[in-house]
Formats: sequence, structure tokens, C-alpha cells
Amino acid sequence: MNLEEQVRQGKMPRHIAIIMDGNRRWAKKNLMPSKIGHREGSLRVIDLVKNCSSLGIEYLTVYAFSTENWGRDKQEVDYIMNLLVEFVKKELNYLNENNVKLNLLGNLDDLPEKTRDEVMRSIETTKNNNKLILNIALSYGSRTEITDAVKKIITDCENKKINIDEINEESFKKYLYTYDIPDPDLLIRTSGEMRVSNFLLYQLAYTEFYFTDVLWPEFNKDELLKAIYSFQSRKRRYGKN
Repeated sequence: MNLEEQVRQGKMPRHIAIIMDGNRRWAKKNLMPSKIGHREGSLRVIDLVKNCSSLGIEYLTVYAFSTENWGRDKQEVDYIMNLLVEFVKKELNYLNENNVKLNLLGNLDDLPEKTRDEVMRSIETTKNNNKLILNIALSYGSRTEITDAVKKIITDCENKKINIDEINEESFKKYLYTYDIPDPDLLIRTSGEMRVSNFLLYQLAYTEFYFTDVLWPEFNKDELLKAIYSFQSRKRRYGKN
């Protein structure tokens, strides 16, 4: 029995989140400009979507661009924003025809107008799809998400929309970007780094982590299967025993 057959017989994670790290290191290793690493990395995203869909994963969240990434060189940032527009235009038909819903986690207002318009068009086009929910974390920072949630709660309390005694873990979740998305079962981070980098800090409370030295542009179906197989070998206790 090969690895894919073994994985398909096990319990699948319902929601996989991925920190796609290593594009620039891959480019450096291959003596190429950084932008080629980003382009190669973008190609892995649609492969990942296809593989997750085939395996029956319901939710996939990819960390595409953080709030901290705005501090990078402007030419690199502009290239990434244009690459996102290119990716969405190129893959929109596939996403829609294969019942994949596109969703954005982050601050749309931070994005260049062209990028924002293209993302919104794609979200609208795929809004009724339900086989796989693809969440792209774009201009995303978990601390900002949590801070914004607190501000919204304070506003609702002041406007008598919610009573302070009604605030608990479940009601708090409704103010997050992920209010209608289950917490990730499995977090994968590529490139050998072992940190979460301001990604889904609230949502990862009981998520299983999988770290790999593989750089993101080299992350293929076999690597995904290895991560899921590792997840399937663990016993999730949620602190109860």
C-alpha cells in the first residue's frame, strides 16, 4: 500500500492551514532573482488546491502576504501584488468549474486598487461554491485581527447590541475574520522555520503543527501526504486527558 492509499484510509483533517515559506531562499539556491521564487511558489498554490480537493479537504487557508510584508522592498511588493492578480485571473475558471470558493482573510483596504478589484470579482464569482473553501490570508496579521475584534465588541457593547456578560469564546469568534470557518486541524510550515509568524494566533489553540525543511516551491503532493500522514498518527486530546 502506498502513502496516498494509507492517507485516504485515515481520518482527514477538515481544515489545513499553510505558511508558504521559502520562495526567496529557493530562488537564491537556484541562482535566480527573488521574483522567480515568488512565481514558482504561486504555481504550487493551485497544485495544492487540486490535491486538497482530491483528498476531500473542506477548508484550505494559505498565508500569502502578511501585514509585516508591506515593509519589504517596494518592487518586490508590487511584483507580488501583480502576481496575485495574474494568479486569480488565470485560475478563476478552474476554481469555479471545480466548485472551489475563494475567500479573503485580511484588510482589503490595504491592497492596490487593481489587486482589490480582481480579488473581489473572484470572491463574487465563486461565492456559491462549496466543495473546497480556499482562504487566502492577504495583508493579514493575527494581532490586528484580534485588536479589530476587540474594537468591534466595544462598539457593539456601547450600542447595546451585546451585553458584556454575553462575551465568551464562542461569541468572540464571531468577530474574527474566520467567524464562519472551523479552526485548522493541521498547520504546515515549509522551509524549516518553527514559528507561526502572527498567523491565526487565536485559531491555532489546538491545531496540530507540522514543520518541514522543504522550501515552498518544492512542496508537492508527496510532501502534503507526508504532513497529513503525520497528522493522522497523532492523538488529539484537547487538554482533556
